[in-house]
Order: sequence, then C-alpha cells, then structure tokens
Amino acid sequence: MKRFRLALINTGAANIHSVEKAIRKIGGDPVVTTSADVISSAHAAVLPGVGANDAVMKYLTRNKLPDVIKEFATSGRPLLCVCLGMQVLFDRSEEGVLPGLSILEGDVVKLLDDMTDDAGGRLKVPHMGWNRVYFRDSHVERHPVFAGVRQGTHFYFVHSYHCVPEISSDIAATARHGVEITAAVVRDNVIGTQFHPEKSGRVGVDIYASFLKYASELSRNVYSVS
Repeated sequence: MKRFRLALINTGAANIHSVEKAIRKIGGDPVVTTSADVISSAHAAVLPGVGANDAVMKYLTRNKLPDVIKEFATSGRPLLCVCLGMQVLFDRSEEGVLPGLSILEGDVVKLLDDMTDDAGGRLKVPHMGWNRVYFRDSHVERHPVFAGVRQGTHFYFVHSYHCVPEISSDIAATARHGVEITAAVVRDNVIGTQFHPEKSGRVGVDIYASFLKYASELSRNVYSVS
C-alpha cells in the first residue's frame, strides 16, 4: 500500500492551522486541502471548523465538497470532525438557513441565554472553557479514538450551538452546560467532537494520536486506496 494519506479539509475556518499543528506534533503529515481528488484518495480525513454554519457550508459548496465528504463518510474510511465540523454533519442548524451534510440525522440548536448552574449562577453563552466529558455507560464498547480517555476528563469548548442527534446511539459522550450537550458522536467510521482537542492540552493531542493510530491500522487491515 502507498504511504498513509491524511486529508485535513479546509473549511475556511480559523482553527485549521492549530489542528494541523496538533497533528504534526504527534507525527502526522496532513495535507490541508480543498481538492476533491486529494480527499477522495486519502486514507483518512479531518473536518475542523469554527465560526458559523452558513459560512462553512457556503465555503464547502463553493469548492464542490459536500458530496465528496458524504461519499468519504460512506466509504468506511475514518472521518474526524471537530466543533463546527461536527455540527455540519447534521441535517439542520438554527444558526443559519443552509442545510448541513446530513451524514447524521438531527438538529443543531442554540444554547439558551437564561441557563443557570446548580448554584443558580447565570451561565454564559457561548459556552467557552473547560468542561468535564462523560462517555456512555461502561458496558458500551468505546470507539478506539476515545478508548484511553478517563471519565470526567476536562476538554476545552467554544460554542453557542449544540447537536441534538435523532438517534441516541450516535451520542458517544456528553457534557453539561445548563443542559446536557452532546460532546462527541460516533457512527462507525465517523467521529465528531464538540470540544477542541487541539485546545485541550496533552489529552486532546492524544485524541488525534488515537485517531491516526486507528486510521492507520484500518488502512492496513480493512481497506486500501490506490
């Protein structure tokens, strides 16, 4: 098989270079790209994002990438989606009028402005900062990308909207900010995090390392790309 190829899909978002830096830190060699050919020939892909739903969807559409990403997701090859990259996996977002990629069923809804914590204090929106993440019950086999993460580990969040999947089994982990929010999703080869691994210190970098390990092993054992 040819050298492992990782596509870092450029969504026009500001965090693309911090994601690239985090992946390079653990030995990855991502290609930042808007090329359909590069993405289609990759063994794995990362879809990051910050900003607004419509801005990202317009950027992807302008580069003729929505169908490319959807085809990649159905191919069985690993796709890791971060923050807004996870949100655009879903059908609709209250943040804009453009539909998402509809790779996962569900909506993206706004965090309410009048939320309070357990002590009655007002919670800020956007949800910005460190928060504990809890994975699904221990009897559920955890995806390899999250296998080494302890329950209650802190990750860094920056978002005003959160994903509400229609299919509960897509929810891999949750956090709480006034309401329960979906912190991570998994459906087969598609993995998403609402938190930013690249802003979450060593444990976040380890998420990228686990993704690369999972993708590399899958590329050797399950499929090959010519």
